[in-house]
Amino acid sequence: MLARRFLYIIAGLIVLTLAAGIGWNLFQDQLLRLAFVPSVRFDANGAGPPPDYASAGSWLSRPDLPDDPSRWLPPGETRSSVRRDVAVFYVAPTTYYGKAGWNAGLDNEESRKWQRVFGWSEASAFNRVGAVWAPRYRSAALGAFLSNGPDAAKALDLAYSDVSRAFDAFLAQIPASRPILIAGHSQGTVHLMRLMQDKVAGTPIAQRIVAAYLVGWPISTTADIPALGLPACGDPRQANCILSWQSFAEPAEPRTITDIYNASAGLNGQPRRGTPMLCVNPLTGAPATAALPAANLGSLVPSGDFLGAELRPGAIAARCDPSGLLLIGGPPKGFDSYVMPGNNYHVFDYALFWANIRADAEARAKAFLSR
Repeated sequence: MLARRFLYIIAGLIVLTLAAGIGWNLFQDQLLRLAFVPSVRFDANGAGPPPDYASAGSWLSRPDLPDDPSRWLPPGETRSSVRRDVAVFYVAPTTYYGKAGWNAGLDNEESRKWQRVFGWSEASAFNRVGAVWAPRYRSAALGAFLSNGPDAAKALDLAYSDVSRAFDAFLAQIPASRPILIAGHSQGTVHLMRLMQDKVAGTPIAQRIVAAYLVGWPISTTADIPALGLPACGDPRQANCILSWQSFAEPAEPRTITDIYNASAGLNGQPRRGTPMLCVNPLTGAPATAALPAANLGSLVPSGDFLGAELRPGAIAARCDPSGLLLIGGPPKGFDSYVMPGNNYHVFDYALFWANIRADAEARAKAFLSR
């Protein structure tokens, strides 16, 4: 009797699990919108006043800040003893996941916490080549990427206005001849793409760009790249070019990415649907080459808030597949939290390849400075 009851319980759990899985597959988009899209109307005043980028408090990272997360290094990693002749402008990804408004204020505790986490796990990859400048900005809510409504567009415009003014302040405070490395992730990449189109392409600034790491957002090689003012990187020794990738474990189900990509127009106004998606393998610095785990110089395996992250070499492979995704093999150990639907390791686009990104930036900076 007990055995039969136990079997009934197991069968019930299996049915519930299957039902939950089927429900998720059928109603994934609706459930995500319900969880993250704000139910209020956009209000620019709700995010508080715009940042004053003449003030140190409006920056996550800046050379004069005493507590700068971008200067962090994992245990065992040494600081560079060579001259750092590059200025780095980094824009963090989405750091606001609430529904109370469409943008986070600068004093939002959740947003500030995640900004520091991304300073440690992403911006720190570039501290070997130069000082990092990373603005605090009024991040658009995650729900802005799950809605096609006017409120979402206004939220992204507000966030971009902060990034644009921060870039102007950054340029005003570095020497006019200083080479620049641009880096961002996810929402940060969205704003940097717009910034490069508005303020870099066709200007003298374009000739100062060591490289642009536009990671974690689909970029069309034909509908976007020409408007950005720089070519895609085709070689690990190439400077003055653009890198991008989106990390998926296998089996990959990228529908959430491809739906956005196929439904949108590129920066040149042409449809992205049917155009190649840019993928530069961060382990090789080139688009076409695959790399075994031995090529991975070190992944940042998260621990708590990342301050105790372990740098683990030789653990994760990577290859660009024909669709433009970066495939990393089976789900990697130690990266179980925050995995997005479809085996999307978006949150870890930098952490999975941290040491290689660090080496890649240094190699491109040397190539640029030697010209």
